[in-house]
Order: sequence, then structure tokens, then C-alpha cells
Amino acid sequence: MIRFFSSFGWRARGLRRRRAWLETCVRERGQQIEDISVVFMLDEELLELNRRHLNHDEYTDIITFDMREKIPADALKGELYISIERVKENARLNGCGMDEELDRVMVHGLLHMLGFKDKTAGGRAAMRAEEELCLGRRVG
Repeated sequence: MIRFFSSFGWRARGLRRRRAWLETCVRERGQQIEDISVVFMLDEELLELNRRHLNHDEYTDIITFDMREKIPADALKGELYISIERVKENARLNGCGMDEELDRVMVHGLLHMLGFKDKTAGGRAAMRAEEELCLGRRVG
């Protein structure tokens, strides 16, 4: 199950469609979802999480917390914290719409939980290729 929350009352459009699409992306990669919470936040809130839990003093668009007991054996269970302000800014910088960038960020977080890394050039390229595959499967 994927659940969506907001720390400040914001609500994305098409959450039912997005939930089904994200579940399909995960299933196509041989995994299942037990429980994923997607929390939309403001920059300062996510910055505080980044400082407190990862010791990073910088803005980011997403932080993924994998809560599984056995990785990768268990179905996905975790939390995705997303800065809507970063998503809006990234959409502007990347010349795409807010909805596309939000979808990219959400699937990026799930791909991390599926074992994809983005700390090296090769890892970033593999992650981006998987993001594009997933984005190409969106409906609506």
C-alpha cells in the first residue's frame, strides 16, 4: 500500500493513478510493496530531516528511509519525504512540468529502495535509465 501525506495541506493531483503506476513500476522489477508513506513537505522541514538523520546540511528534493528488516528479501516498506519547493524548482530548471518532476522524484525514491544507487556516474546513468522506463509507463 502506498499512502500520501502532507505536512502543510498540499495535495497532488491524480494520487490514485500515481499509486497504481508506482506499484506497477515496483512489481515489474520483481518486488512488492508492503507499506510506503510519501510525505510532501516544505524545504525547511526536509532540510531539518536531512541534518538530523543524514548529517547533510543542504536542501534536497527527496529523502528515502528504507524500513525493512531484511533487505532485499522483504517487500518494500519505508518512507519518502519530498520537498514540493525543490520539485517545483527542479521542474523549472529541467524545463518540464511539476507533475513530471514529482513523478520522477517519487520513482527515484522507490528505485533507491530497490537497490539502485546514484553516487557514481554509472549508478546515476542506471538510475536515470530506470526512471525513464518507469516514466514511460505512466497513464493519464
